[in-house]
Amino acid sequence: MAVGSFLVAMPHFFQGPYKYETSMSHNAQVNSTENTLPCLANHSSTDENEMFDFETQKACEKAVGSSMWIYVFLGNMLRGIGETPIMPLGVSYLDDYSRPENTPFYLAVIHTVGMLGPMVGFMLGSFLSKLYVDIGFVDLDSISITYKDSRWVGAWWLGFIVTGTAILLSSIPFFFLPKSLPKQGCEESKNKTTEMTTVAEQENFLPDETQGGDEKEKPVTFGQMVKDFLPSLKRLFRNSIYIIMILINLVAVNGFIGLITFKPKLMEQVYGQAAAKAIFLIGIMNLPAVALGIITGGFMMKRFRIGIVGASRVCMASTLGSFLSMALQIFVHCDNAEVAGLTVSYKGYTNVSYNQQTLLSQCNMGCSCSLKHWDPVCAYNGMTYASPCLAGCQTSSGTGRAMVFHNCTCIDDVMTKAANRSAVLGQCPRKSDCDQKFKIYMSISVVGSFFAALAATPAYMVLLRYDMLTLTMCIRSIQPDLKSLALGMQTLIVRCLGGIPPPIYFGALIDRTCLKWGTKQCGGRGACRLYDANTFRLTYMGLVSGIYILPNILWGFLYVKIVKREKKLALRNQAKENEVEANGESNGHANISIAKNKQDTTTESTI
Repeated sequence: MAVGSFLVAMPHFFQGPYKYETSMSHNAQVNSTENTLPCLANHSSTDENEMFDFETQKACEKAVGSSMWIYVFLGNMLRGIGETPIMPLGVSYLDDYSRPENTPFYLAVIHTVGMLGPMVGFMLGSFLSKLYVDIGFVDLDSISITYKDSRWVGAWWLGFIVTGTAILLSSIPFFFLPKSLPKQGCEESKNKTTEMTTVAEQENFLPDETQGGDEKEKPVTFGQMVKDFLPSLKRLFRNSIYIIMILINLVAVNGFIGLITFKPKLMEQVYGQAAAKAIFLIGIMNLPAVALGIITGGFMMKRFRIGIVGASRVCMASTLGSFLSMALQIFVHCDNAEVAGLTVSYKGYTNVSYNQQTLLSQCNMGCSCSLKHWDPVCAYNGMTYASPCLAGCQTSSGTGRAMVFHNCTCIDDVMTKAANRSAVLGQCPRKSDCDQKFKIYMSISVVGSFFAALAATPAYMVLLRYDMLTLTMCIRSIQPDLKSLALGMQTLIVRCLGGIPPPIYFGALIDRTCLKWGTKQCGGRGACRLYDANTFRLTYMGLVSGIYILPNILWGFLYVKIVKREKKLALRNQAKENEVEANGESNGHANISIAKNKQDTTTESTI
């Protein structure tokens, strides 16, 4: 994982400085009057001058689209390889050597402490996103954009270097974990006449066919592992409860990945928050609520000794609360940002059709402005213009971020006759009531995060066990020798089908709400600079809410199956107890039978 993190950061050191999309009026190094005038009167169209011929464009794209992505691909692959075994094998290791009633609490502690990582990561990301990507390599005074601008790129590479170093240091204690530990609660039973010492389940699930207790178990060869893999996989996927649990986790992770990936963009586009602030708020508010939900779920399982049926009820209630909070967030929103020619007309505040040609108006027709560039300026009438040229600005003063544009012909309407026609760099802030709506949105979001996380530990326990019968024995929903395989397959399926597709289909749908696209260095379509906030919100929150309703339906199916199976197990156990009592009355001794044949290994031992 550490090596992968360092590899991901390497492209920053091999490629040139970042060139953000801007107009010539921001070039402080050129002092000629012609280049500093925003409105290029009596000049040919800027878009026509930026046209590339085919060979030039191909050479440009080849230079920009270099092989740097290979470092990111290999780095992420190494990080995934290192990360995957930690939770499946770690949870199995923990469950093998802890008391059954303590395992839920231990799992909750692990998940809660694990949430500290994302919390620190989000706060670190918030800090680094305020630092310019080429910090230390360029003169920051020459940069005309701020971290609130959609064209801003933060120092992303620093995060991978810091976290890679931390991962490298944290790997050291793992080398000192013992292969096995004494089972909790079994120390008292070592001197009993039965001499049935509890060991790790994956090492002792099948009965010993040798009579010598001192003989060591032969090491399993790679060939035997390959030979037993497919039969074990077949046995695993015959478990209907396991299949439904996989589907629940898969759907939930799809919703969560889509939610957390585009949540900062939603806060930026709908509520006018800077990306750095959005990331910071997620780390400081949502993630602690998630940690609290996880630890609360584990505490409830331990404190009230909740079995598998009770755990299923907790999961159903939790997912329902999470869905309701998601649905409620749809109705809390701010209005669209007022951008002339895109969301409002130039001479008033009447909505216009979202067409790039509406950026042109009588007030800027003589300026020959480029329609491709996104270089927003904020006028004193509270309206944002796509560029100084499209605002019709005639002169400018100052350099860099302090540049001010004057005599802007488009900053004029019946409300502001003879008023200040100046504009400054950047988008205008949202209306005052938007801050109040954003606070309501964050409050609902925090409550929803808590409910979503409340089901984490109970859901894990449904996967691991059916019910806690005694301190040292439990009936499990998956056979013990398949426990590590079950957790590993769950992680593989959820990571592949739950982690990879959501950003793709979420992003494709959200891109359909874009109003203004940026321009790449070679002239192609770049990133979206402005979204239709209302359509963005309905698409994003509607999709998340639709996904989150599916786990509620699946938990209902699972609950019914669990109740039916519990009844069967109760009847079977009652029958076994009656049989043992009858045998005990007949001969005064306990009847112990251990399966010796291969066909009997899947049945339970009777004591």
